[in-house]
Amino acid sequence: MTRASYYKASKDKVAPKVVRSDTSTDRDIRSAWESFVTSDMSGSAHPDHVREDIFASWKRSLQLGVDAGNLGTRKIPDDNEIALRRERNLHLRKAALAAFRRLEPHLSEAKSILILADDQGVIIDAIGDESVLDDGQGIHLEVGGQWNEKFVGTNGIGTVLTTGKPMYVHASEHFVEGIQSWTCAGAPIRNPFDNSIIGVVDLSGPPDIFRRHNVALVLAAAREIEIALAERQRQDRTQLLEAFLQSKYSRTDSSVLLLDSSGRIVFRRGVDEARFPAPEKLIVGHKLLPDIEGISDKDLPRLLPPEVQAQGLERLILGNAYRGAALFLKSDGAGLRSDFSARSIRPRRNVSEATIHIIGSSPGMLEAIELAERAATANVSVLIQGETGVGKELFARLIHSRLDRAEAPYVPLNCAAISSDLIGAELFGYVDGAFTGAVRGGRPGKFELADGGLLCLDEIGDMPIELQPYLLRALEQRAVYRMGDNKRRAVDVRLVAMTNRDLRMEIDKGRFRRDLFYRIGVVTIEVPPLRQRGNDILALIEHFSAHYAQETGRPKMKFAEDTLDLFLKYRWPGNVRELRNLMQRIYLVASGPVVTARDLPPELRRDLDEPTPEADSLEIILSGHSGDLESIEESAIRRTILAEKGNLTRVAAILGISRPTLYRKMRQYQINRS
Repeated sequence: MTRASYYKASKDKVAPKVVRSDTSTDRDIRSAWESFVTSDMSGSAHPDHVREDIFASWKRSLQLGVDAGNLGTRKIPDDNEIALRRERNLHLRKAALAAFRRLEPHLSEAKSILILADDQGVIIDAIGDESVLDDGQGIHLEVGGQWNEKFVGTNGIGTVLTTGKPMYVHASEHFVEGIQSWTCAGAPIRNPFDNSIIGVVDLSGPPDIFRRHNVALVLAAAREIEIALAERQRQDRTQLLEAFLQSKYSRTDSSVLLLDSSGRIVFRRGVDEARFPAPEKLIVGHKLLPDIEGISDKDLPRLLPPEVQAQGLERLILGNAYRGAALFLKSDGAGLRSDFSARSIRPRRNVSEATIHIIGSSPGMLEAIELAERAATANVSVLIQGETGVGKELFARLIHSRLDRAEAPYVPLNCAAISSDLIGAELFGYVDGAFTGAVRGGRPGKFELADGGLLCLDEIGDMPIELQPYLLRALEQRAVYRMGDNKRRAVDVRLVAMTNRDLRMEIDKGRFRRDLFYRIGVVTIEVPPLRQRGNDILALIEHFSAHYAQETGRPKMKFAEDTLDLFLKYRWPGNVRELRNLMQRIYLVASGPVVTARDLPPELRRDLDEPTPEADSLEIILSGHSGDLESIEESAIRRTILAEKGNLTRVAAILGISRPTLYRKMRQYQINRS
C-alpha cells in the first residue's frame, strides 16, 4: 500500500480552465483585449481564451471609465498622506514583517517584488529585486501607488480586493496597456476578527516569472500574516480583559460591553438578546463607536444607535497603558445574570451524554471561550493549542455546539492513536480491494462521515509528514478521494485541529508542513494551563465536588482553608484532568466531611515541599500519583532534572531513555533545563 494512492486524478471531473503562459495563448488574449477595448463588447459572452474573472473585471473597468491606453496608475502626490496611511496600517505592516523577511532572500534571484497594499489598494510596503523595484516606479508600482480597479482596471491588487479571491493577472489580462508587460499574483488578507478584507499581498515582476503556483505562494504569505494579526488581537483582547477584571467595575452586576480602542466590541457580559433591542448591534466584532479615547459620557447619546442606551463609559488602564473601555448598558429587564464563568455544551443528537460545562473566568479562559464561540460563526479552520489535560476537546465541542445545524455531525480522530499505515484509510476511506484486509464494499473515511459538520483531529502534530499534503489538498479542494478510487467526493467539513506541541518548532525541524499550518491555523485558540488560571481552580473544585457528591451519593464535602491554599500553590502538571481525577479519588477514599491536607495524595504534598534526595527517587515519584500516566511522566522528568542539576545526559540515563527522546518529552511538556 502506498500513500500515493490516497489521491488519484479524477477522470470524471472537469478541471477549471487555466491560462497557460505560452506565446499563442498570450496572442489570443491580446487579440481579445484589443477587440474589447476598441468595440462595445461589454454585453457579449466572454471570449474562449479569457478567464471569466478577468472578463468580468474588464467590463467593470470599462464601466468605471478607466482609460485602457494609460501607461500606469497614479500615485498619491502628498508624501505626508502616504506616511499617514502607512502609520494607520502599522498593525498590518508589523504582521507582514516575518513573512516578508522570510521571502526576501528569494526575490532577487527570482526577479520579483513582494508588495503589501491596504484595503484601498494603496501600496504601503514593497521589497525585492532592486531592478524590478526601479522598473515599477515607471508605472507607480511603488509605495503610494493606487492600484484599486477604479484607477487602473484589472490588476493583481485591485481585482483581488474586488472579488475577495486569490488570483493571478498575467500580461495582456491587465486592462491598462501600460502594465501588460507585467505579471502579478495577489491574495486577500482578512481581518481574523470579522473576516473583512484589510489588505492584499502581491507578487509582481516581468512576464517570464509567471508560474501558476505563485498564487499558492502569496496565499501562504497571506495566511501567515492573518495568523500574526490574530495573535496580536488575542494579546490585545487578553490585556483588555485583564484591565477590566482588575478594575472595580468588574464587580458590578450591570450588563457591560468591552470595547477596544477603535470602538469595536470584543467581549460582552450579561447581555440577553431577548431583553435588549437591536441585538445585531451588540454582537462581538461589531464596531459600535468611533475611536473612543476622546469620548465622554455626554457624547454617548449622539454616537450610539438610538435603540442602544448606556449608563456610562469607563476607560480601562493596564500597566499605565490605555486598553479600551467598558460600556455599561441600560435595560428594562430585571435580574439579569452577569456570571460568565461557565459555558454549557448541549448533548449531541442521538448520543447519550450529559450537558458539558466549561468553567472559568480567568482572562485566558474568557479569551479562549469568546474566540471559540466567534470561530463557530465563521467558516474557517481552527487550531486549538494547550498542554495535556487542559480540556482542548471541550473547546472543539463548544464550537460544534454553536454551529447552525442542530444535527451537524461531530467526528473525532486521534492522529496519535492510529498507525501511520492506517491513518490515510481512516481519514479518506477506501473502496473494495484497496488493500489487503479492506472491508468488503469499502468504507467512508472520517471526512465523509463529518460532511456537514465538524471533524476534530486530535494530536495533529503526530500526523505523518508524508500524509500532510493530502490533508492540505482535501481542505483546499473541499473534496476527498477514497483509497483505490478516482471518484471525487465533495465534502463540507469544518476542521478543528488540536495539539500539545509547538507546531512552529515542528516546522523548523521538518516534521510539519508550513503550508498546512497556515491552512489549519486561521484561528488559533490557546487554552491556558490550570496553574495560570488563579481562582478558576476553586470554581473547578466546587464543580467537581458537586458532580462526584451526586455520583457517589455522599454529602458534598467541605475543604479546609489550608487545603485550598495547597491547591492554589500546586502546579497541576496534569491540569484539569489531574484535578478531576483527584476530586474523584477524594470522594472515594476520604473518610470525613472536611477534606484536609492529610486526605491528599503524598506526591501532591511533596511537590509543594523543597525536594530532598530521598524524595526524588523514581519509586517515590511513581507511587500513588493522582494524575494520569502523562502527569507521572512529566513529574518524573521535572524531578530528575532538578536532582541532577540540569545534566541531561545523567537525566536520560536515570530515566532509561535516549537524549533525543528526553528532548522531545521536554518540548512536549514545556520543561526548561533550568
